Amino acid sequence: MTAVGNNKPKRETYRHGDLRNALVEAGLELARQGGPTAVVLRAATRQAGVAPNAAYRHFTDRNALLHAVSQAAMAHLARTMEAEQTTLPPTTDAAAAARARFRAVGTGYLRFAQEEPGLFRTAFHVPGDMTHAAADTAAGTTGKTPFELLGTALDGLVEAGLLPEDRRPGAEFLAWSAVHGLACLLIDGPLRGLHPTRVHDAGQHVIDMIERGI
Repeated sequence: MTAVGNNKPKRETYRHGDLRNALVEAGLELARQGGPTAVVLRAATRQAGVAPNAAYRHFTDRNALLHAVSQAAMAHLARTMEAEQTTLPPTTDAAAAARARFRAVGTGYLRFAQEEPGLFRTAFHVPGDMTHAAADTAAGTTGKTPFELLGTALDGLVEAGLLPEDRRPGAEFLAWSAVHGLACLLIDGPLRGLHPTRVHDAGQHVIDMIERGI
């Protein structure tokens, strides 16, 4: 082990599999504080308590780490959307349940953007090389990515008779574009600083608009 300036020893090795996870967790914390630009290999190794060269055993360059952190941030988003759905009260009305689950997808998406803006920005930051991580690293506890959760909710509307089947194809792109656009306006655009009540109302109005438009 090598001592650093604060006398905290740096670990040269981790148990098998732990170092990669430690670096991704360190990257998530960096992203939480400063968005995608804050995710750099040297800072991640410093936070994980290992020598800088140790990162290259798992990540060939900064983009490789950033992509892994982006996927992990996307998984956090998926879990927030899932958590929003789990808060829904039980009902025997299939149509009401399908509608509520669809709306919860959008509400959870907007909540994550406002509560975790650094992770939200990082989730949608795409490095040049997209081959560094498997797609399933962006999934939540149900095994679905945010996009797949939206698709499942839309399928539920079709099954409940709330969305005509011939209007289902491509509906994900319309819904996602509208909610994502509002999220970006709220955290990085002219709507940042909007009163929380107005933020909530804006989110619900956009979801209303999507329901009417698809």
